[in-house]
Amino acid sequence: MKLGHLLALAAIVVVAFVPGHAWSADALRGAYLVRAAGCISCHTDKAGKGPFLAGGRAIVSPYGNFYSSNITPDAETGIGAWSDADFIQALSHGESPTGRTYYPAFPYASYSAMRREDMLDIKAYLFAQTPVRQENRGHELRFPFSWRFSIYPWRWLFFSSGEFDPDGRRGAYLVEVLGHCAECHTPRNMAGGLKRGRHLAGTRYGPDGHSVPNITPDSATGIGNWSEADIVFFFKTGLKPDGDDVQGHMRETIEDGLSHLSDEDLTAIAAYLKAQPAIRHPVRGLKSATATPSYDEW
Repeated sequence: MKLGHLLALAAIVVVAFVPGHAWSADALRGAYLVRAAGCISCHTDKAGKGPFLAGGRAIVSPYGNFYSSNITPDAETGIGAWSDADFIQALSHGESPTGRTYYPAFPYASYSAMRREDMLDIKAYLFAQTPVRQENRGHELRFPFSWRFSIYPWRWLFFSSGEFDPDGRRGAYLVEVLGHCAECHTPRNMAGGLKRGRHLAGTRYGPDGHSVPNITPDSATGIGNWSEADIVFFFKTGLKPDGDDVQGHMRETIEDGLSHLSDEDLTAIAAYLKAQPAIRHPVRGLKSATATPSYDEW
């Protein structure tokens, strides 16, 4: 991308964080926000050479296999018939236009705090894409998670919707809302709720059966020995301070998302992570992607 384009995007993002700013839905801003929100890596089945944003990407979990949905503007199999209100309802409340409740593998628990204007800019970008007719694939879940009613106790215990007040904390908004980092990097309890006492401290049961590292500033088990510059370089290249390169879902997150963000935003994310409480929590590897967690492993 040319320098002029980068500067334009940086200016757009600065505007996005100005409280009270008035605008209409903007597909260019939406393109940047889609990267920040990680939509591409989840909603594009790269392994199966699937169409851009047409869904079908398998997400292997201890609960079974989830499959991402088609978010192209196809009116029958995608979201082309959705109104602005429908789109906001999906992201802020986890419900489809027909009232069907989504499984929280779709991270609406984090997206629910997104600014409504950001949601509509994302929608503007998605609706500017080529419609792809591709039916959504049904999830393959273990009982009782295959019983959709099981979502409701989880929602009652762990879900609340409300717009995020950044109070100038740009890194917080990028990490906790758009980037939804806690959804992968925080261990969960037996009921599937995030363990707030180990926020961002890593878990054995990450996407696709891979362990997810501790990203708190603990020097022994987290990223305490990483500088902010190390973190920014990692987001741009996928290379750790020791020269090792990241693999798995995080590589896709970097290639399709983080590496496209402005230096200002990456620095804000790094500063926010370094300011979190250091939590000593070693994360062991997982032998099987479909292993059922035991109580003492959560």
